[in-house]
Amino acid sequence: MSIERLRTPEERFSLLPGFPYQPKYIENLEGYDSMRMAYIDEGKPDAETTFLCLHGEPTWSYLYRKMIPVFVEAGHRVIAPDLFGFGRSDKPVDDEIYTFNFHRNSLMRLIEHLELKNITLVCQDWGGILGLTLPMDMQDRFTRLLVMNTAIAAGDGASDGFYHWRNFSIGVPEIPVGGLIANDARSEVNLFDIVAYDAPYPDNRYKTGVRRFPSIVPVDPGMEGVELGIKAREFWSKDWNGDSFMAIGMRDAILGENVMKLLRSTIKNCPEPLKVEEAGHFVQEYGKEIAEKALAHFHLQ
Repeated sequence: MSIERLRTPEERFSLLPGFPYQPKYIENLEGYDSMRMAYIDEGKPDAETTFLCLHGEPTWSYLYRKMIPVFVEAGHRVIAPDLFGFGRSDKPVDDEIYTFNFHRNSLMRLIEHLELKNITLVCQDWGGILGLTLPMDMQDRFTRLLVMNTAIAAGDGASDGFYHWRNFSIGVPEIPVGGLIANDARSEVNLFDIVAYDAPYPDNRYKTGVRRFPSIVPVDPGMEGVELGIKAREFWSKDWNGDSFMAIGMRDAILGENVMKLLRSTIKNCPEPLKVEEAGHFVQEYGKEIAEKALAHFHLQ
C-alpha cells in the first residue's frame, strides 16, 4: 500500500538550542512503504541498559531533552523515536492511516531493527498507551519501567478531562501545539521551546496525527487496541517481573493522580509514585529530577 506523506523541511529544526542531538533515520521498516522514521540515539551503543523514551500527543522526542542527558551521563544508551506524524518523522496525510496498530507495530519493528535489549521503557501519554502494550509481546527485551501520566486504554472509558480534550481536538480548526504545551508546563517552557514544539508543523496539513490521535485512544468497547489493552493489563498485573518507577504530574486534568493510581494498582510491585506537584500533563518538562530519582531507584546512577 502506498502511503501519501509529508516531510517537514529540516530548516524548521535549525533553532534548537536546548536539543543538540542529531537525528538518525530508518526508511526500511517492514510494512511502512519506505516511510522515514526519525530517532535520537545517544550514549554508548554497547551500553548494558537502553532507555527507550516514547513521547505522546502532540509532542516529539524534544520532550525528553531534560532527561536524555541524565541517562547518558550515567553511562546508558537512550533511544527516543518520533512517532509517524510527529517530530522529524514522515507524516501520513490521510486520517485512516492513523490507527493503534499502525503505530504500535512501527515501534515493535524499530525495537527489532535496532536489536534493543535490556530496555527501560520510559513513557507518558500515547507513549504509554502504545508502549505499555509492547513488553507482553517482547518479554525478553524489557527489564524496567519508568511511567508518567498515561494509562492502559481497554475500552472502559476515560476521565472527563480526556473527553473535553477529545472534543476540543475534533472541533478546533487547528491545534496550537506550542501554545498548548506552554500553557501546561508554564515557567518550564521558554520561547525557544515553543518554537521547537511547533517546528514539525509548517502548516495545518502536517497536523493529521495531532488532530487524529485523541480520536483513536481505545476508550470505548470495540475500538482497535482494546483487546491489546486488556491483555496488557493482565500482563502487568500478573506476569511483569521487572522493576518499576512512577512519576505523576499532579496538575494534569486528563491523566493525573486518579488515573495513575489505577495504573499503579495494575502494575505488579509498583512502588509509591513520585508526585511532582507543580507539573502538569507534560511532566517531562520537570524531567531532570524524575530521571535522577528513577536512576537511584533502579541503582543505575
